[in-house]
Amino acid sequence: MSGKVYLTGAGPGDPELLTIKARRAIRQADVILYDHLVNEEILNEVKEGAILIYVGKEDKHHTMPQEDINAQLVEYALKYDKVVRLKGGDPLVFGRGGEEALFLAENGIAFEFIPGISSAVAVPTYAGIPLTHRGVNTSFRVMTGHQAACHKCGKDHNFDAGVLRENETLVILMGLHGLAKIIKSLVKNGAAPSTPCAVIENGTMPTQKCVTATLETIVEASRDMNSPAIVVVGETVGLQEQLQWFGA
Repeated sequence: MSGKVYLTGAGPGDPELLTIKARRAIRQADVILYDHLVNEEILNEVKEGAILIYVGKEDKHHTMPQEDINAQLVEYALKYDKVVRLKGGDPLVFGRGGEEALFLAENGIAFEFIPGISSAVAVPTYAGIPLTHRGVNTSFRVMTGHQAACHKCGKDHNFDAGVLRENETLVILMGLHGLAKIIKSLVKNGAAPSTPCAVIENGTMPTQKCVTATLETIVEASRDMNSPAIVVVGETVGLQEQLQWFGA
């Protein structure tokens, strides 16, 4: 009889934002396969004798192909009772958790999702940027800044950030390296160059940095920023100066 795989979100970085359920799973795990953005302080929670396997993906460098990660999840689940697949943020927000769960299901392996606090929500909050605010906007949208090949045709498509709606905040994960293309696309699709924009580096961590500007000036303003970073676009960015609290 095989074990069970727990597809677990480790939260946005601050170890205090790890959920109670995720901490319990980590403490009980026989094997943990963890990603690059998992705070290593969280790994101090593991039990003695647990197997730790780093499978992180960094920009232009993947420690292990996704196919091999999938195969290892099945392999370890056939040998051990509790396997944790530990991901930064939430496992189903650009974390390939769905792909891994489908592979487990196809191979008859039981799995469970343990949600984590997504960086898409937590990082703007730590920077003092509301995703929604009465009288300013009514919705927010989350997208990835990575341009990936279409899973159906295999071809790369020109990056399109879509239309920034009037009452919307746009949160872009992994958007720093492609920021110029993102801004160009937004403006081409009708966004005003004067729209407030922020880039937040190392969100929720003691090393967090945030710069604010406009779509017209954000590329130059953020030239010294590094990954991991999140881009936020919309009128609520204008509240950041009044609402910044973390590290202030």
